[in-house]
Amino acid sequence: MTYPMSAILGFVQGVAEFLPISSSGHLTLFQHFFGLAEPDNLFNVLLHFATLLAVCIYYFQDVAEMIVEFFRGIAALFSRHPSHGNPPEARRLVLLVIVGTLPLFAVLLIKNKVEALGSNPYFVSCALLVTGCILFCSDRMAGGRKNARNATLKDVLLVGVAQGFATIPGLSRSGCTISAGMARGFDRKFAVRYSFLMSLPAVLGATILEVKDVLEMEGGLPEGRLPIYLMGMVIAGVVGYFSIGLVNLLASKGKFGAFAYYCWGAGLLSLVLCAMGWTLTSGTI
Repeated sequence: MTYPMSAILGFVQGVAEFLPISSSGHLTLFQHFFGLAEPDNLFNVLLHFATLLAVCIYYFQDVAEMIVEFFRGIAALFSRHPSHGNPPEARRLVLLVIVGTLPLFAVLLIKNKVEALGSNPYFVSCALLVTGCILFCSDRMAGGRKNARNATLKDVLLVGVAQGFATIPGLSRSGCTISAGMARGFDRKFAVRYSFLMSLPAVLGATILEVKDVLEMEGGLPEGRLPIYLMGMVIAGVVGYFSIGLVNLLASKGKFGAFAYYCWGAGLLSLVLCAMGWTLTSGTI
């Protein structure tokens, strides 16, 4: 791992993690066509953690209020004087995020099979085309008005199912979940906000487990790589922060589907190059 490679991977992670273009799909295609070495597991986990921090910073007020209301909600369950009326919005948002995360547990049963699909550039290219179709349709859905106050558990459960399907390499997590939210009548801004907040428990849980496994297998942090890792994390976090803002801006203006054309172009181009056997590493380009 070199500094330039760390910077490139950090930039790609920061852009593709939040823009609806599939970070896993792009990594597969970069590796196939450019001979890009797969980053070591620890670095990959740290990049995802950096983008998680970007979400926490961008939605700092939401995250802080949700943490407070989570503990207040637990205290209320054991209180002798239960509160009446509607719960605070942040407390209800905690419930919506928990319910939306549940479908991911079903994906754990086939985790290895799903990850194996990422080694096939043909499959990933086709999945990018599907992502493009999902994004194209999202802008043509009537603007809904549901938010954290009136979204139902069924609504968020279906968005969670979309997040489960988006674990397939080439399908964009943000694209699938935001589009699913719009299909269920979410306000555009709430659809984006809920999508990114829903990613927090999944990414945090995966980060904790994977860091533990990687450090145990590799015997600790590789010597001399800490500065390289930190540079990649900083770039991923900063780029990711601004990418979240861009997604919010485009979704609020009804231009979220503009990314469909990119996904279609990238998918078709990669299919053609795969069929012709063209890669930079083979010297045929």
